[in-house]
Amino acid sequence: MKKFNIFLCLVFFLQFIAHSPLAQAQSPRSSWFEDARYGMFIHWGLYSAAEGMWKGEKLRYLNNYAEWLRYRNRISKAEYGELAKRFDWDRIDPEEWVIAAKNSGMKYIIMTAKHHDGVALWNTEVGDYSLPKLSASKRDVIKELADACSKHDMKLGFYYSHWIDWEHPYAWDHNQELTGHVTDAQFDQYWQEKAIPQLRELLTNYGDIAVMWFDMWIPYQRTIFKKEQLEQAASLIRTLQPNCLINSRLSLETNSEFVDFETLGDNQFGTTYTDHPWETPGTIAHSWGYNGQEKEWKSTGQLFESLIGNVALNGSFTLNIGPRANGSLPYESISRLNDIGSWLSKYGQSVYGNTGLQFHAKQHDWGTITRKKNENIVYLHVFNWPLDHVLRVTGLSSQPEKVELLVHNKTLPCSFDQHGPLLHIQLPTEQPDPFVSVVKVTYSTIQLDQRIVAESTFGGFALNGINAKEAKNLKLVRYDGKRPTYINTRDEKITWSIYLPEAGTYSIDLSAHNPNEEGLPVRIRCADQHIDATAPPNGKVVVEPNEKNYVEEFVDQRLGEFTIKQPGEYTFEFQSESRLPLWVNRLWLIKK
Repeated sequence: MKKFNIFLCLVFFLQFIAHSPLAQAQSPRSSWFEDARYGMFIHWGLYSAAEGMWKGEKLRYLNNYAEWLRYRNRISKAEYGELAKRFDWDRIDPEEWVIAAKNSGMKYIIMTAKHHDGVALWNTEVGDYSLPKLSASKRDVIKELADACSKHDMKLGFYYSHWIDWEHPYAWDHNQELTGHVTDAQFDQYWQEKAIPQLRELLTNYGDIAVMWFDMWIPYQRTIFKKEQLEQAASLIRTLQPNCLINSRLSLETNSEFVDFETLGDNQFGTTYTDHPWETPGTIAHSWGYNGQEKEWKSTGQLFESLIGNVALNGSFTLNIGPRANGSLPYESISRLNDIGSWLSKYGQSVYGNTGLQFHAKQHDWGTITRKKNENIVYLHVFNWPLDHVLRVTGLSSQPEKVELLVHNKTLPCSFDQHGPLLHIQLPTEQPDPFVSVVKVTYSTIQLDQRIVAESTFGGFALNGINAKEAKNLKLVRYDGKRPTYINTRDEKITWSIYLPEAGTYSIDLSAHNPNEEGLPVRIRCADQHIDATAPPNGKVVVEPNEKNYVEEFVDQRLGEFTIKQPGEYTFEFQSESRLPLWVNRLWLIKK
């Protein structure tokens, strides 16, 4: 795997959207993938035996992906091949990986049949650079894995590195930017002599193949590839395995004929609801291949957020494991897989066969929402159990028929109040699950209100640049690790739609940075009321002492109060009445 350059990823994504009929119509091939939602990636090869070290030296050049060891540490083909002698064939059992996937609730497996090092894991007839030949073993791990997947009703896919291959002299190697490119004719020789025949072997000899997963992360026009070569691979797949899915990293212009789902960048998660099928390939730790020096294990909670957060945006999650050269998995991997599997055995109805609602990714601060496909059932995934035991849900205008808290194999009815597009659910004191608790809400019909600002767990409303109704000519600056997200405004209006569930007095606060030397007049309007105030100048704040580490200060100030005579929808309007810049982080509205 390879970290995406953010700019290149954005370019590729925009090209994808611009050319994507996937957003218009889906192939029936992908229906199982959209229902499965959760699968296993397996990175296993010669690099697994090196364990992220070469002759006492760790991986070079920051990337720290163990499967890049040969390239990063400049190892010769012959010496790298010697790693095959470290494999413990008496212990290696691919069925154990399939069982681990099944126990975790996964529905498919994608195996790295050939990674960038060019080593085939099966006994390929193309050359001698394969794991069976290098290790003098007659074992075909790919065949054993395929048989185990069939036995345990697990769909099987293959990762094939079609662009980068450090073994073949005419395949792509990033260092050719310095040493000289291979010619188009030479690259086509690699393509026709190695890549296409090996793809044919994988598609012919191992039964039904559910996915062919490719790994080129920039548009093919910026590489040595020709469109005809990529179409040749896609046509071969369509001919030999008509139901096999192809991911977007094949790098053709995405279309319904050749690309079935979009693959985001490594460990890159969704930010908006997307109609077409997509996935995140992610890691349990940092590295994809086994790294004996690994210290960056993700928590089970993070993995739940990755999986459920993607499903809520109509996406899937393919979670990677990196077995050792003896086939074993680190305890950290097993424990996390088992935790997820145990949860899915109780609450899988809220993930499998689910999509989401067309809200933005972080609409609710307590968790996220999934929806059962083609049904009027939504699931509220509560990561942060409310202290006052009231779950505040925003944007569903329909009245629920019933609300139930899922507790293992039973349900507990919950009382609720509906206030326009605001739903308040009474929860018990204790949350039923330590990771994610699930509330099931059943409707006769579902009506969404996407305009309304979400109500906070604390009962107030945060009005910011992301949920603003109108801020046409204003620049939104995203959180950069130091400064909060803010809108830089100059004498322009920002408006929000809010549904207030109760009459009463509401206070309103402003969090902003005024970079000028003078106070700036501001006005807040709601219905027939307005508040005039001044945003005072403020400077910087010290982030860390003695480092000259300073950042612009955003100060909270009380602007005033509004009296709301009856519940209902209201428009709040903010305006800085000066041509000087004012950095607006948020307004905070809460009933006194």
